Amino acid sequence: MITRIPSAALVAASLLLTGCGGGALAATDHTSAPPPASSSAPSPSSEISAEAAPRQLPGVGPKMLARIPAATEQVVLVTGRGEDSPLSTLALYERTDDGWEQTASWAAHNALKGWSDHHMAGDLRSPIGVYSLTDAGGLLKDPGTKLSYDQGTGFVSPGTGFEGEPLAGSFDYVIAINYNRQPGTSPLDWTRPLGASRGGGIWIHVDHGGPTHGCVSIAEAHMKELLRTLDPARHPVIVMGDAAALDH
Repeated sequence: MITRIPSAALVAASLLLTGCGGGALAATDHTSAPPPASSSAPSPSSEISAEAAPRQLPGVGPKMLARIPAATEQVVLVTGRGEDSPLSTLALYERTDDGWEQTASWAAHNALKGWSDHHMAGDLRSPIGVYSLTDAGGLLKDPGTKLSYDQGTGFVSPGTGFEGEPLAGSFDYVIAINYNRQPGTSPLDWTRPLGASRGGGIWIHVDHGGPTHGCVSIAEAHMKELLRTLDPARHPVIVMGDAAALDH
C-alpha cells in the first residue's frame, strides 16, 4: 500500500544456482585574542536546528550513506525486519533540495534466511549493501520503464516456493540488482565478476507470497510503478539490509 534470454530450460537451470532461482586536526591556540564582539563568526557550539537540517534516509547510518554516489537522486531502500527474517519494507526516496523525500512504501519479502554481508550462492540470504539499478526485463512487455528492458521467455520460474506457493508470474517484471553482475546487460546475463560461488541473479521481482532465494519481491502493481518511476538519468541505487546492518 502506497504511503506516499539462451533457452528457457538453460536459464531456469542457471537460476537455480543464483539468489532468486535457487560491498589531522590543527591544535587550538588558546592564547589568541578573542574575535571582536561584532564578529559574525559562528560559535563552535552552535548547532543546526532539526528543521533546517536536510532530511536523511531513515535508519541508514553514516557508513552506508557514504556508499551512495553523489549523483544518485533515487534510492530504493529495503529495510529487513531482522537479520534472519524474510520480511522487509521497500520504500522509494527522491532527492530534493530539502534532502530525501519518501514517495512510496510497500511490504516486501527477502531471502528465506534473512541477510548477509558476504552473500554466497545457495546461502538463502539477501546481500547487504548499496547497488546500482540499471537493467530490467520480464516475461511481459515493457510497462513503460526508462531502464533498459529485456522481454523474453527466459523469465520463468517453475515449481513452488518455500511455503508451497506457485512461482508462476514471479518474473513477469524484474529489476536486476547490480550485485555480482555486469551492468548494462540483460538480467539473464550469466557474467559473475566475483565468481559463481558468490551467487548472482539478485533481482527485485513480483512477489509470490513467500520468502525468496536472495531477491527482494513486491506486489505486481508496485513492480510496475517502480519500473515506471526509476530513471537512469537519476542514477538510482538500492540500499538493502536488515535494520541493524543499515544503521552503520
